Amino acid sequence: MSGKLEGFRLAPVSFDEIPRWREDDPSPLFAGLKECGRYVRSVKPYRKGSLGLGCDDLMPLLDGVEKAAIQTSELARQFFETRCQPFRIEGADGKPGLVTAFYEPEVSVSSKRDDEYLYPFYRRPSDLIDIDEGNRPANMDPSYRFGLLRDGAISAYPDRRAIDRGYLDGQSLEIAWAKSKVDVFFAHVQGAARLRYPDGGTKRITYDAKAGHPFSAIGKLLIERGEIEPANISMQSIRSWLAQHPDQIDEVLWHNRSYIFFREADVDDPALGPIAAAKVPLIAGRSLAVDRQIHTFGFPFFVHSETLTNIDGGKPFARLMLALDTGSAIVGPARGDIFTGSGDEAGELAGAVRNDADFYILVPKEAAARYL
Repeated sequence: MSGKLEGFRLAPVSFDEIPRWREDDPSPLFAGLKECGRYVRSVKPYRKGSLGLGCDDLMPLLDGVEKAAIQTSELARQFFETRCQPFRIEGADGKPGLVTAFYEPEVSVSSKRDDEYLYPFYRRPSDLIDIDEGNRPANMDPSYRFGLLRDGAISAYPDRRAIDRGYLDGQSLEIAWAKSKVDVFFAHVQGAARLRYPDGGTKRITYDAKAGHPFSAIGKLLIERGEIEPANISMQSIRSWLAQHPDQIDEVLWHNRSYIFFREADVDDPALGPIAAAKVPLIAGRSLAVDRQIHTFGFPFFVHSETLTNIDGGKPFARLMLALDTGSAIVGPARGDIFTGSGDEAGELAGAVRNDADFYILVPKEAAARYL
């Protein structure tokens, strides 16, 4: 057995044991696999997760896709069937996995602050430093990947409250200004946004770094306070509650101390999603954010959820996905975040997704032998 499987196991299954495998058309993954291959070959391999699967294990799949002629859904499935061994990811507690969704919001912005556009999107500050085991202070939580470097000493970076109160003022870090603090907050949660300027021009911003503090869900806070019933929690219900309680917006948003910094990118192809953590464009409906500490980008995952029916027209969700992103709220081996696309319609889909799901990872056969 290779890798660290703490609290879960990989159970080998046949493709026929994967629910609704034969109903899916995984053809859209091939463009993403080709992009991953180009990045890995020309830039650098993806960081290996604790599961122990790395880019060397993935290369037979990435090399194979360059030569494949895929014209039908059946041929697309056969491509994976001949090259991969599927494993169901099973938790030691026997509980199912969890799937949520994210999207690229579109936000109206201005390049200048005025009486209407008051809330900034920030670039990465110069005093924010990456933290690893080589420079982490002894008293800093291991989850912190970023910190404040000042006078040669590293400490926790100011949090959302401190930044909202002006910590970054005067540093010329503003990319653009939005009308709504809530819009900025949800762009932080999604990790990306498409910015629309008054002249009709558009730009993308995508995740560059974070202040380091752990993500704390404001939906959970509102449930604990009895403001929203657990069965009704969604991005839409949270936005509605915030709109009805403007005097409590700061208090609730500051509960999530995490703060995201962005970098700019042009919208070269409006049909493609933003370039995320795997450094390739996200594919709507086929890209999955996973726990990067466990998994490695570029691997295919089949996600099945009988209760998630709003994405596929009332049918249970059952699709082969590609691990192309991550997020601070995505923690655990059987935990994924589906990218639903860009704009309001994609946001309506994403905001209502929080479902039990089964996760299967497809491992190229040579590497799979280590886990059998």
